[in-house]
Amino acid sequence: MNNKENIRTLSVDIGGSGVKAIVLDITGNPLTQRSRLETPQPPKPEVVINAIKTLASTQGEFDRVSVGFPGVVRNGVTETAVNLDPGWIGFDLATVLSNRLSKPVRVINDADMQGLGAIQGLGVELVITLGTGFGSALFVDGKLVPNLEMGHHPFRKGETYEEQLGRAALERVGDNKWNRRLLKAIATLQRLFNYDSLYIGGGEATRIKSQLPTNVKIIPNITGLLGGIALWRD
Repeated sequence: MNNKENIRTLSVDIGGSGVKAIVLDITGNPLTQRSRLETPQPPKPEVVINAIKTLASTQGEFDRVSVGFPGVVRNGVTETAVNLDPGWIGFDLATVLSNRLSKPVRVINDADMQGLGAIQGLGVELVITLGTGFGSALFVDGKLVPNLEMGHHPFRKGETYEEQLGRAALERVGDNKWNRRLLKAIATLQRLFNYDSLYIGGGEATRIKSQLPTNVKIIPNITGLLGGIALWRD
């Protein structure tokens, strides 16, 4: 491996609709252009890993790999994958991908990785991601509260946050109604977590048209990749 200052991290974001990759320097700044492939269908582990390998081959040299995955991750093993395929349940993604790329790999929930790229490390900070599903991450003074998976908690009308605010709901009810639901969710989450800051990311954050409270900030989609450097801060 290179000396520490020259270590390059391949950061990968696995989503329900796209798999993205970029190479970061030791401080987390991009060294390459982001590349993206449509998430293969059906999104079983083997075909998604092949997509990552293809993306990696376009990104030049790297020394290690960070992966954001849409589900609960424990010690590199994916435990849930609501928006991918049941084949991911109990799948040791870190080990399998490390063997395929011949590099050390660390895996974390995708919203957690997005949060690591966004937070200031002050007080209670909540991150939600609006994409195929509804991701969430909670940080207290910069420390992650693991495995929140709030998207599958009840929200309103007998439905979860994901059922009310995921991509399928957005396409079904349209921008205006979805934006009204989002404002209700923000108000509910403020009461629930009493957060100091809320960050909203994900591919559908561009559809937000509402006036947001002053402690709520929209973050760019690339934040999900930029957070990859934090997985190696030991």
